Amino acid sequence: MLAFIQSSPQIVGKREIARHFGVSGAAKIGLKALLKRMEDEGLLARRQRKLVDRSALPPVTVLELTGIDKDGEPYGEPVEWDERQAGKPPRVVLEGVEGAPRIGDRVLARIDVSRDGRYKFRGRIIKALSGQASRVLGVYRLMPGLGGRIVPVDKKARHELQVAKGDDGGARDGELVEAEVTRDRGRGLPGARVRARLGDLNDQRNISLIAIRHHGIPDQFPDRVLREADGLGHFSRDGREDLRAVPLVTIDPRDARDHDDAVWAEVDPRTGSADIIVAIADVAAYVRPGTALDREARIRGNSVYFPDRVVPMLPEKISNDLCSLREREERPALACFMRFDKSGRKTSHRFARVVMRSAAKLAYEEAQAAIDGTPNDRTAPLLETVLRPLWAAYTILNKGRSARAPLELDLPERKLVLDAHGLIERVVTPQRLDAHRLVEEFMIQANVAAAEELENRKTPLIYRIHEPPSEEKLRALAEFLRTVNLSLPLGQAVKPHQFNKLLRDVEKKDYQHLVNEMVLRTQAQAVYHPVNKGHFGLALRRYAHFTSPIRRYADLIVHRALVLALGFGTDGLSPEDMARLQETADMISDAERRAMAAERETIDRLVAAHLAAHTGSVFRGRIAGVVGAGLFVKLDESGADGFVPVTTLGREYFVFDKTRHALTGERTGETYQLGDRLEVKLVEATPVSGGMRFEVVSGGRTEKPTSRHVQRRSRPQPRGKRRQR
Repeated sequence: MLAFIQSSPQIVGKREIARHFGVSGAAKIGLKALLKRMEDEGLLARRQRKLVDRSALPPVTVLELTGIDKDGEPYGEPVEWDERQAGKPPRVVLEGVEGAPRIGDRVLARIDVSRDGRYKFRGRIIKALSGQASRVLGVYRLMPGLGGRIVPVDKKARHELQVAKGDDGGARDGELVEAEVTRDRGRGLPGARVRARLGDLNDQRNISLIAIRHHGIPDQFPDRVLREADGLGHFSRDGREDLRAVPLVTIDPRDARDHDDAVWAEVDPRTGSADIIVAIADVAAYVRPGTALDREARIRGNSVYFPDRVVPMLPEKISNDLCSLREREERPALACFMRFDKSGRKTSHRFARVVMRSAAKLAYEEAQAAIDGTPNDRTAPLLETVLRPLWAAYTILNKGRSARAPLELDLPERKLVLDAHGLIERVVTPQRLDAHRLVEEFMIQANVAAAEELENRKTPLIYRIHEPPSEEKLRALAEFLRTVNLSLPLGQAVKPHQFNKLLRDVEKKDYQHLVNEMVLRTQAQAVYHPVNKGHFGLALRRYAHFTSPIRRYADLIVHRALVLALGFGTDGLSPEDMARLQETADMISDAERRAMAAERETIDRLVAAHLAAHTGSVFRGRIAGVVGAGLFVKLDESGADGFVPVTTLGREYFVFDKTRHALTGERTGETYQLGDRLEVKLVEATPVSGGMRFEVVSGGRTEKPTSRHVQRRSRPQPRGKRRQR
């Protein structure tokens, strides 16, 4: 009977049991007695006048989201479950999941019997519960005779975790695993149970997998999404403006994985005005509202780029084929036609759905080299007819940019060059070329035109907003600037050009890098929002993302809004899209922050793995952060970040000055301040967490000793005699 109850697709009662086993007449009395005895022995439980085996779920239970199946449906497992007594926990497919489901989320759900045969139970969410389960991502280390331990990947983790025999899930030494923290076992390390094995960490191609799992980034497309993508056909030219004769070109990084924007320009020699076309892949023609493709793209929010892989927002069939503006192949696009006067002021714009054919796929470097006098076989035929007009138009647009005076921060980016084995070959800082600035400014102007068009037509959209710095941050900056004899006027609306003047004033001074860093920290983070609040950094009153719908869901929403507003077709913004704009804006803002953190952490881990072989070596760097506990140092060559504990700075107490972002020796006046250059020795590199520990080789600057309140000390004292300062 237990086997029948466990295998039944529905919850059964005495009637169903009797029918299945052919029990009738007086024999039902014996059946009733047997069922009662089984209940008394704990083998069965009675719920809602039905019988269930003891391993069945209660009608309302707390579930933890543990995965997403091949059809894109999230499923969970009961939080309270005795695996030793009842076996593996049942999977419950979840209905009513709002927003982007994250592995580890907990919900209160009403449990019903599933009718589709794939799952025994379905769970209708009653309430999302705050917090996530105690899931830990780490590296399993075998401890002979003692079971194993898990070294967490999170830098902030305070303890390793003990894994008892039988709880290792078959994990091997050095494997990346996902584990569930069990109850604290009193003294000693907390316990954990391995829930999933993710791969060998010695294979550096798995390092990006750490960030993917740690941040819950969806990296496998559900089968129904792939089926939908595979079923897409080629577009129709009907109703599209024909731009196949216009020599639009794509200009991208050499290793670009998708090509969704193309540009063209010409300048009128009589008036000095410039006509510009920015053509963007027409993703809206393929990814329609309410489809599985659309739902998956909304959950992902954006593509995530790692040094060794990309986690795309859309399947490869769309991103690398149907919507990639390939050289000499016809593609559908949404084009923005703009005209600028000789001063760089936009005088008109219009949008059209078009069919185009890219004249060439160029890299930034080869386009720039052609302009600088060394064209190659690809760029030489395009130099006079395509490239020089583009640069002439950029010169005009640059006048408008200068008049607008956006925030000009010098923020060099590091790029990892990997070899065939996924190991770092070198770390480079790509040169910033006019070719980069040209494409960037063309895209900015197209984004502005999209926001203006939709606002004028009173069509809902998602803006890209960047609010001015808060008063609190401005006051903190002003206090800091006074320490280097600079000032920032308060009590009035601050503008980007004021920060630009400040940055120009400190050029080539010892504290130039320090002031740049402090101005950057003062800025708010840009986000997506359905209400226009302007873009402070770009000095623009309205701004929306329009130019990258292959990799950003925000741009797809703007494309649909334009299709709706301009009557370009039936695949425009849907009523459901409009009703959920705020929710969508919040989701994709979160997804963007998640992607940035994952990308940054992966680079840190790869660099730590690269430098682990150089423990004991001395590097030059700069202080990138100061806290009471020590210094954060960024190395010049690799851009690697590490920490110098204050306890290693010297045999004296160090005062932490929050305003100056400095640590100063109480006795000698030796000072370490944000932005200072110094030499450090690599003491420890931990690839699993991306953490590195340094010791200072070159001393700090000497200032007047201080007697102010000490926030951290540098020299440990004998046990029992430690001073609390």
